[in-house]
Amino acid sequence: MSYLVLARKWRPKRFAELVGQEHVVRALTNALDSGRVHHAFLFTGTRGVGKTTIARIFAKSLNCERGTSAEPCGECAACRDIDAGRFIDLLEIDAASNTGVDDVREVIDNAQYMPSRGRVKVYLIDEVHMLSKSAFNALLKTLEEPPGHVKFLLATTDPQKLPVTVLSRCLQFNLKRLDEAQINGQMTRILEAEGIPADAGAIRQLSRAADGSLRDGLSLLDQAIAYTGASADGGALADAGVAAMLGTVDRTRVGALLAALADGDGARLLAEVGTLAEFSPDWSSVLDAFSDALHRVQVRQLVPDAQVEADGVDLDALAARLRPEVVQLWYQMALNGRRDLALAPSPRAGFEMAVLRMLAFRPAEGEGARAPAASSSGVARDVAPRGAAPATVAPVVPAAPVERVPPPNPFAEAPRPPRPQAVEREAPVREAPPMREAPVRESAPAFEPPSPVAAPVASAPLVHRAGLADADAWHAIVAGTSLRGPARLLAEHAGFVSYIDGVLSLSLGPNDEHLRSTAVVDLVADALAPALGAAPQIRFVDAGRPAESLHQRNERARDARQAAAEASFMGDPDVQRLVSQHGAKVVPDSIRPYDDN
Repeated sequence: MSYLVLARKWRPKRFAELVGQEHVVRALTNALDSGRVHHAFLFTGTRGVGKTTIARIFAKSLNCERGTSAEPCGECAACRDIDAGRFIDLLEIDAASNTGVDDVREVIDNAQYMPSRGRVKVYLIDEVHMLSKSAFNALLKTLEEPPGHVKFLLATTDPQKLPVTVLSRCLQFNLKRLDEAQINGQMTRILEAEGIPADAGAIRQLSRAADGSLRDGLSLLDQAIAYTGASADGGALADAGVAAMLGTVDRTRVGALLAALADGDGARLLAEVGTLAEFSPDWSSVLDAFSDALHRVQVRQLVPDAQVEADGVDLDALAARLRPEVVQLWYQMALNGRRDLALAPSPRAGFEMAVLRMLAFRPAEGEGARAPAASSSGVARDVAPRGAAPATVAPVVPAAPVERVPPPNPFAEAPRPPRPQAVEREAPVREAPPMREAPVRESAPAFEPPSPVAAPVASAPLVHRAGLADADAWHAIVAGTSLRGPARLLAEHAGFVSYIDGVLSLSLGPNDEHLRSTAVVDLVADALAPALGAAPQIRFVDAGRPAESLHQRNERARDARQAAAEASFMGDPDVQRLVSQHGAKVVPDSIRPYDDN
């Protein structure tokens, strides 16, 4: 018995049947209706979104016996043969298995002959990025100036690997990934046409697992029908059966995990993890479902009017009990926990540590969803679980040290007073005395850098009536000008040598010589005229060791401020205690001077 899989049986045969690629259909339809059809098209996008399908419909539009149009009849011999894959003038070439230059030369040699049956000979080259460099070179000339009866349709999932010489010769269309709603709607229509009853939850699971590819979704649908025994005469496509086939976790279990976390009940939390373990789930997928649930809770909190599907989670209860900052923090922890699963002793241990980390960062007892987190003394309350000892937490990230951006503290209601020599504190403590300001050690004094703008524009002429005699005066003039673009770069990178009798001598480092051009130098001279009384004659001299430029001065000041901030932060007693006693680590590159933007 012959069975045609759903992905082939329900492959679109007209542009109107395509799902989710309206931008491509519109462009091709207009080209066909106006007769302005390019000779080479490139269709890019992930697998299963319709690249080859669009190419075949386009070939039908060009060769339909009723005339070239965006609506091929689908009934003539040419249309039927193209749908069946046996049209002699549609040559489908798999570049993954025909990568050599000899294969391309055969295509080129055959392109000169007129079509055998249709009006246009169409070459459909799939996965074109797999061609070798020599094969691309052999194709270039024909691709740019093919015979009038030849059209090239190229398809690829990896356009970055294509030479720019090929890209420049084609009209490029990027096919989008389909969203869950589009895949869900198409599956629903197909199941109704096939007469197979299905649970809405089952279709939703398959749409999510398709990951933007309709072909993958229909393949999973075929597999689910076979797994559950669903048919027009028998049982339905059940939600539980699809979940078992995909190995996904019941969403009600995710809701139970979140409820245990919100209650701060560690015993119940680990019991729920144990219940999940009985199903041998993919723990990475569980964390995905966990992140998705947190996302829906946050949407319900911040955009109450938005339509959000509960999907086994009591969104209203969780949105009311959890603070939005906590949801954000837990979401980041779920993402980081998924990344760290491969480093854990076992996937289950990695998952448990991820949810226990969330348990450690939940609001203290009695604070509620929106209750103030700061005491009358201005010190935020702790976030430790019930029974945990009070601890002082410094602004370092307690998660894996490879995290690039430390999560913000979700609980402190009032910011601490700014400290210019280090980053501001973020994380809270429980009933601890107010944190003392870190003393400025003699070995790392607070550094006050010179301002990049040494003087306002209005004061520049007063400074230079006495003469432009030093680098500081030069830096003040440059900072006060309205120069932009290359002229600004030249002025900032030039070092001051001398200013005598209207001649301004400057120096440039060997790496900045490219900035010097006659037009740019003239712009700089004109911009200096208001400050010097007249446009100077600018000369560039070899000063041996070039003088310090404004750019170098600002770089030096910024480095000094960064070093001072790091030294002050690492010298903080609270930071030193956490590092030495608790093994805390500071996220690399996370320390910034307080006044940095």
